[in-house]
Amino acid sequence: MQTEQELKELVRQKYSEIALQEKEVNQGSCCGSGGCSTEVYNIMTDDYSGLTGYNQDADLGLGCGLPTQFAKINTGDTVIDLGSGAGNDAFIARSETGDTGKVLGIDFTPAMVEKARANAAKLAFSNVEFRQGDIEQMPVEDNYADVVVSNCVLNLVPNKQAVLGEIFRVLKPGAHFSISDIVLNGELPTALQEAAEMYAGCVSGAIGKDHYLQMISAQGFGNVSVQKEKPIIIPNDILRRYLSAAEVDSFNRSGIGIFSVTVYAEKPAEAASGCCGPDCCNQASSTKKNI
Repeated sequence: MQTEQELKELVRQKYSEIALQEKEVNQGSCCGSGGCSTEVYNIMTDDYSGLTGYNQDADLGLGCGLPTQFAKINTGDTVIDLGSGAGNDAFIARSETGDTGKVLGIDFTPAMVEKARANAAKLAFSNVEFRQGDIEQMPVEDNYADVVVSNCVLNLVPNKQAVLGEIFRVLKPGAHFSISDIVLNGELPTALQEAAEMYAGCVSGAIGKDHYLQMISAQGFGNVSVQKEKPIIIPNDILRRYLSAAEVDSFNRSGIGIFSVTVYAEKPAEAASGCCGPDCCNQASSTKKNI
């Protein structure tokens, strides 16, 4: 089993490769890097092209939902996009906030941040910013955002609880998030759990749906709800890279489900700035400053 740091480095390397590829290559693969599926369709991504603010250059085909569509973003809001990639969700969020709002994208991969900044420069947006940073320790001050969005990113983070604590910290009291992610119903075969490429492809890093929702509630969030859910089917030609023919057949008949969910939750309005949820008040409490 790889360490948390090794998993992070795997994600950084894989998504650095993806940043330099065309969208069609990303969509045709199980993991966004390398054509490991012979099937024509994308197994996770929803179609963004009809949404206001969509920018083709920023769409690398890496998401598993449309969180901005459900995020209840208002004109003038400050929005954070976690794992902002080339900027797709950030630019759609900006179409909702307008000129009076602000959108901050945070990404772990320098190549992605560079690509997003280049896309923002083409669009001449003065209120969209991209920062390199670890979303387990966001480079953002407390009570900063009205809305947090994220698209298929938490499943790539080994310490999901730390990210949820950080989301709680950076949201204003009464603010909310809308996050699309991959969750499970049942347990993946060991070979899939241990496959590094499947981890980078947003599958083996996923956890059970009930556990996922419980972790959100345990951080102090309220009004937790699933806004959208859809099944994710892994093509057999991908499964055969990790499982025998008999194991593929057994997996397909097992009832184990892989789902894309979009989850909404609110930080209570009475949450004071002095504490950031039940699990993070004993962590380093110094406010992260803008970089």
